[in-house]
Amino acid sequence: MKLTFLGTGTSHGIPVIGCRCPVCTSTDPKNKRTRSSLLVEDTIEGINSKILIDTAPEFRLQALSAGLTSLRAVLYTHAHADHLHGIDDLRSFGGETPVGVYGAEETLAEIKKRFPYIFEIPLQEGGGIPRLALTPIQPGPFRAGGFPCTAIPLKHGKLNIFGYRFGPAAYITDCSHIPASARTQLEGLEVLIINGLRPAPHQTHFSIGEALAEIARLKPTRAYLTHFNHEVDHETIKKELPEGTAPSYDGLTVVL
Repeated sequence: MKLTFLGTGTSHGIPVIGCRCPVCTSTDPKNKRTRSSLLVEDTIEGINSKILIDTAPEFRLQALSAGLTSLRAVLYTHAHADHLHGIDDLRSFGGETPVGVYGAEETLAEIKKRFPYIFEIPLQEGGGIPRLALTPIQPGPFRAGGFPCTAIPLKHGKLNIFGYRFGPAAYITDCSHIPASARTQLEGLEVLIINGLRPAPHQTHFSIGEALAEIARLKPTRAYLTHFNHEVDHETIKKELPEGTAPSYDGLTVVL
């Protein structure tokens, strides 16, 4: 299994428009962060298969950078703009078989509401649209594009969202609380990816310290922090993290 971090930034992306802070003006390419998204690749039933978690606004650029030419499914954590608004670029992948799209029922309802042209008969001809097959999921196991996955219920402030586990790896983003009932689904991980927005606390996201506390509780073999804002300098945080935990960056690949 190979995991590729397509994007590792928070909702503004980095550099932030109009900001002249040290991170936004940094020449370190690892401080250039598009909005968060993850690509999961594995051989399923003899077929090289790829699934995507979230479609960031920069999805087209992310896909080009990763050399992405096929996609079997997309899993949505929630419907906030920074995790959804690259959805139109899925039209590059829907051939004879539509791309499978999975998420909570309320997430898929919001997608249909926000992008009606994809799901309703167009008023005029012209222009391509993504070919998507929406499948609502509940917390627990399901299959997407041949992948065995588990939807993990989390809290993003007051909002219910999903994290996802696929085999020995799990992806958590925009989380501020992991319910006790979800922790058993995060045991025995080889790789845990978890959001750590910034050093200071935040109402709807784990801070770096809070993310580290969750890592210590869950005890994965390896952990990667993601969804950083512009207060986080890559090289600085890399030196401060404990052994076995590293900051992610756009384009990082992890092989299990």
